[in-house]
Amino acid sequence: MRRIISLWFPHWPTDRLRRHGLRNLPTSQPLVTRAHDGRRSMIAAVDRAAMEAGISPGLPLAQAQALVPDLAVAPADPDGDAQALSRLAEWCLWCAPLTSATDPDGIWIDATGCAHLHGGETSMLTTLLERLSGMGLTVRGAMADTPGCAWALAHAGPHGAEIIPERGQAAALDPLPVAALRLDGATLKGLLQLGLERIGQVRTAPRAPLVRRFGPDLMLRLDQALGRVPEPVRPVLPRDAVQDRRSLLEPVSTADAIATVIGVMVDTVCMELAQRGEGARQVDLLCERVDGTVQAVRIGTASPVCDPGHMGRLLRARIETIEPGFGIEAMQLVVRQSEQRCARQVTGMLAEMSLQETVNADLLDRLGNRAALDGVPVCLARRESHMPERRQVMTPATPSTKSTDWSCSWPRPVRLFDPPEPVEMIRQDAAGMPQQVAWRGHAYRIIACDGPERVHGEWWHDTREYGRIRNYWIAAEGGGLQFWLFQSVRCVGTADAPAPWFLHGLF
Repeated sequence: MRRIISLWFPHWPTDRLRRHGLRNLPTSQPLVTRAHDGRRSMIAAVDRAAMEAGISPGLPLAQAQALVPDLAVAPADPDGDAQALSRLAEWCLWCAPLTSATDPDGIWIDATGCAHLHGGETSMLTTLLERLSGMGLTVRGAMADTPGCAWALAHAGPHGAEIIPERGQAAALDPLPVAALRLDGATLKGLLQLGLERIGQVRTAPRAPLVRRFGPDLMLRLDQALGRVPEPVRPVLPRDAVQDRRSLLEPVSTADAIATVIGVMVDTVCMELAQRGEGARQVDLLCERVDGTVQAVRIGTASPVCDPGHMGRLLRARIETIEPGFGIEAMQLVVRQSEQRCARQVTGMLAEMSLQETVNADLLDRLGNRAALDGVPVCLARRESHMPERRQVMTPATPSTKSTDWSCSWPRPVRLFDPPEPVEMIRQDAAGMPQQVAWRGHAYRIIACDGPERVHGEWWHDTREYGRIRNYWIAAEGGGLQFWLFQSVRCVGTADAPAPWFLHGLF
């Protein structure tokens, strides 16, 4: 199922001016842009402060300055706004392979098959909006099955961020005003005169009279929003990207035909990458269907790759996710991200890597590009810390990942409890050595014990752990279990209360 994100920047021109042109302007001072209609200056766009002061687009500039004497005014720059919006759409390529600027103040993102790479649809949309807000932009967003539905919710929905479940367009659109269908002013005025104020009223009304009165555009916009008629998203391409496009004499729809075209484009792209001394880290395959829509496939690599065989295998493995529809009439291969390759890779290609590194690279890329896996494969790496639960960290796996030296002067258990489980110390000798403990409702008699090993928490990690001392013991009980016990010598509690004991692992 297709999933589209629509972003709307209500104060796009003024937000851009504050970020780039008027950096020293206080945020509390209202800002507007002006345009000339041939006779007088009119307000073209407003920011949040100006809107709260009662200024709206279309108001004469003189009237706005009478309302707000300290109003900041900047000339409108439609061409500059459009170019900046296109660059912002290009920036959004980090989250999905298909993005498109929608004039004058929006962006569409085709997120089909990409949500799992960002932790799900909710996490993807939330992260995207947070990053844009952190850039000083006022933004609203919505995700739905169609561009029209997502656009309507972003502009007229009740929430600033909304996700519509699959095939839920009709229920989501019905309560919205008819202006959310992207209609011209004359059509909107005529619908309001007929008492059709909500999209649900238009959807349930007889179609033929509405088409005769308003023309086909009204029903076209409604059908696009509901998913009855496809609406293409024309992708923006990064500047200076390595790419290859093939227009096909006849539309293709079989897996073998798609694989053949992929093989031709991969050879061309990899040859250009080799000439630049670069390797691809992220590649998008764009399949343009005869109905105007685009099917996109994205692959990523753990290391810079310019080997045609390896890149081709990764792309062919994703052919099953492509829906050709009535046929694909053009295909395009775009390298979204590339990196310089090391000297050993420049002289040859992936084939000149060691056998083990080649196997690792192939395995990691195959795992990382499976849609069923959330994100990039990871491995355990050692981290400098005295606390046992913090001595390992998950890091992205790379072909050059080396095994870590796990040697330690003290034995470590093969299983750790997170968090450590409390135990009751029933009996211990005068030196503090455990002799009998109770864990999970059972008592265990300790027949052999070694310790203590003293571990101190790092003062820079957490102020609450500063001064915490753990005395670890390796304790064997009569039934064959070997416990890794510790006593938290300094922790929260009174001076008279005994220090608690915990079981941290089993050998």
